[in-house]
Amino acid sequence: ILACWQHRAHDGLRDPVTPGRAFTPNEKYATLVESAGYVPVALGAEDYIELLPARWQAINSYGIKINHRVYDSAGLNPWRRQPSGVTARKNLWEVHHDPYDVSQVWVRNHRDGGWITATWKHLGSVPAPFGELAWDHARQQLGDQGRQATEAEIAGAVAALLERAGHGPEPGSGHAGPPS
Repeated sequence: ILACWQHRAHDGLRDPVTPGRAFTPNEKYATLVESAGYVPVALGAEDYIELLPARWQAINSYGIKINHRVYDSAGLNPWRRQPSGVTARKNLWEVHHDPYDVSQVWVRNHRDGGWITATWKHLGSVPAPFGELAWDHARQQLGDQGRQATEAEIAGAVAALLERAGHGPEPGSGHAGPPS
């Protein structure tokens, strides 16, 4: 969209002053800003959640599972094993997640409106916030041992990884420290 569509002239974007010329969306936006001005508006919490990546999933009896992590909340209780009502998405629920902070997810409540926040069930076992990258790294390290790791084992491996990262490289490991 950014590379092609916004830079391509569209027949529907014409100006009464120059009816023979089609404009790009970027050109029309610039014209509107010149004439009407621009007011920056800060995003609210709901706007931020809307912009996060979304996936469509069922709400199971245990909650919601994303990338081998289980999220749960008392707010999910009325909706467990229930259809969302969105038939175009096979009655699954819209779940937004932040790949840079795996501590919680947000489920759009299609029935009552708003968002239901569900937290990761092992949140208390990891001392610092982390993202998908650390989770995937720890999971891969445990998987290299030739077996499928449990969620609790991966959470422990992430905690150990963050602990090691907090202490920096081992003395004599060959890794240079911060510049002096």
